[in-house]
Amino acid sequence: MTTNPSLSPRHAKFMSKLRSQGPAALALIPAAVIAIVAYVGALAWTVCLSFTSSKLLPSYNFVGWAQYNRLFNTEAFTSAGWHILLFGALFIAGTLVLGFLLAVFIDQNVRFESAFRTIFLYPYAMSFVVTGLVWQWFLNPELGLQKIVRDLGFSNFTFDWLVNSNMVIYTLVIAGIWQASGLVMALMLAGLRGVDSELWKAARIDAIPTWRVYVSIILPIISPMVVTAAVLLAIAVAKLYDLVVAMTLGGPGISSQVPAKFVMDNLLERANVGLATAAASVMLVTVIAIMTPFIYLQHFRKKGARG
Repeated sequence: MTTNPSLSPRHAKFMSKLRSQGPAALALIPAAVIAIVAYVGALAWTVCLSFTSSKLLPSYNFVGWAQYNRLFNTEAFTSAGWHILLFGALFIAGTLVLGFLLAVFIDQNVRFESAFRTIFLYPYAMSFVVTGLVWQWFLNPELGLQKIVRDLGFSNFTFDWLVNSNMVIYTLVIAGIWQASGLVMALMLAGLRGVDSELWKAARIDAIPTWRVYVSIILPIISPMVVTAAVLLAIAVAKLYDLVVAMTLGGPGISSQVPAKFVMDNLLERANVGLATAAASVMLVTVIAIMTPFIYLQHFRKKGARG
């Protein structure tokens, strides 16, 4: 194919790119339209309904900020907000630490490495529903750990966190860490396997403690893996619902209520579409507020690297 000599180099490059990528772009138009309608349209409709008095069915009787005022004066929602913050902080920190330690363990070229990788990663293959049911049984005072230990002769042993309103949120953290640490281990292990072995040789020659090498050298090197793992875990926190329903149903009382369950309860059980969509909109704004600084920093980091 020849290029028209009258075209400028930039114009010619554009036309060449258009010919090569134009058909693919046209093929993607239907998918783009569906994405815009299904996702962006649904988000806009949800936010719109949050300003209405919708009950069982959507309506367009706009009431301004009334649903939001009611929402932030509802104890169940404000408690759910604090619960998700506590769960998120402990879950992300605990999973990152445990996943990293598991990756370090496997990275020592241990025997039966494949078996250990499979064992550690297996919980992540289970859904949060299955995880919640397993831990609900294990932590049930009448069936699980407490009963097992008491049957062994320790009659005063007590582990009733699952029915203790002050401790139940920590049972969700334990179950979540158990389920997700395998994913973090896999990501961290991939990063550790990419570290140059010469760094370890130099560290041994300089007699640098192993823990210091990991903290000061290895972690900065694998920081992209750490960020990726943290983002995936944060997404899991934002949509936390299955684990709560399977383990506690938000109880005792509202002591393990989370925003997603609050939304579903009002949407499906209490026939309050307006309040449910207001809560969903608050969740959306919160996620955007958390992710925007990260995206901003990543954009300028890449821009600085290109510059």
